[in-house]
Amino acid sequence: VLIGNRLSLSLQYIELPMELITADVLHELANKCPNLKYLTLDFSTAMQLHDFNDLNVFPCNLKMLCICLSEVIFLEGFMRRIYTYLSSVEILQIIGTIEKSNEAEEEVYETINISKIKVQTPNLRVINLYGIFFIDDNHIDIIASGCIHLECFALNFCTRVKGASFTNLLQRCKKLQCLLLQNTGIEDKAILAADWASSSVTELDISSTELSENCLLDVFARMPKLTYLAVPNCDGFTDNVLALLIEQGKLSNIRAIDLSNTVNLSYDVVSTLVKRHGRQLRGIAYAGNAKVTEQFWTNIIKNMKNIKILVMGTAYGWFKKISTRIHIDQILEACAQECQKLERLEIQWDEETLRWNENSS
Repeated sequence: VLIGNRLSLSLQYIELPMELITADVLHELANKCPNLKYLTLDFSTAMQLHDFNDLNVFPCNLKMLCICLSEVIFLEGFMRRIYTYLSSVEILQIIGTIEKSNEAEEEVYETINISKIKVQTPNLRVINLYGIFFIDDNHIDIIASGCIHLECFALNFCTRVKGASFTNLLQRCKKLQCLLLQNTGIEDKAILAADWASSSVTELDISSTELSENCLLDVFARMPKLTYLAVPNCDGFTDNVLALLIEQGKLSNIRAIDLSNTVNLSYDVVSTLVKRHGRQLRGIAYAGNAKVTEQFWTNIIKNMKNIKILVMGTAYGWFKKISTRIHIDQILEACAQECQKLERLEIQWDEETLRWNENSS
């Protein structure tokens, strides 16, 4: 009643918990809400599904569909009822159970059929597969074979992805610009085999991966210029790698970069990056380096006139045995004077590490 009488034409976005994913509710959405564009179906707490034998209609004008998987429920029976209504979907998000499961202790079930979804969604531009244990390179090959309009592919925390499918992915998905691979199992040999030179990838996240320095030197030398790069906890990202990116002009279009917790990267090379390309940066995160103090930031902030997001500092200073104190007022004053467009400032130093002036308020 609420959907039909009070929402109807105005409803564009809705998230449904397991209790409300029923044939009756979905019928109401399909029949009464023609402008519904963004739908989230959260099965994550499900131990069993409702009866969908009577489900014969589903919202057919969706732009985005998000499905949160259950650890134990197979969704094919439900999905079979809705496949024919998904042709309009451009953004597909499937959220796995990585935060609830232990892959090493439990058998992995393929609870949703990626191949069948791909066949029914020819217009996909964005795919986000997050923390799904059963996703591997075979699934990526399947997606690459049919999603020619794909522009953004996120595989964060899909630990079985090694990269063997990337040769096909880059060859077939010529529009692919954004590739997010945080905490995947990508390996040097597979990544080196892909044809990065002819790809359109300009946004890359390889956080918490184990690619070597030699691999990154080779790949970055072949890649197009980057607009976004994230390499936190990537030990292979060294001074030599960042220097290559700078010298070859690969960062001349950079808009946002995350260099946090890069243990083999020195702040001198980061300083060179900011002095050369700082004016075009809209966001930079450089946290986790215990040697970086207020002097580093006060020296380079003047080069970041257009910065909007700035992340700095080192959490758990006691653990990293930070002996110096950070004069935070100097950083704040520099930001106030030089960064007029700043929207978000994140300071990760502990209170015990910060030192304030007497006049601070």
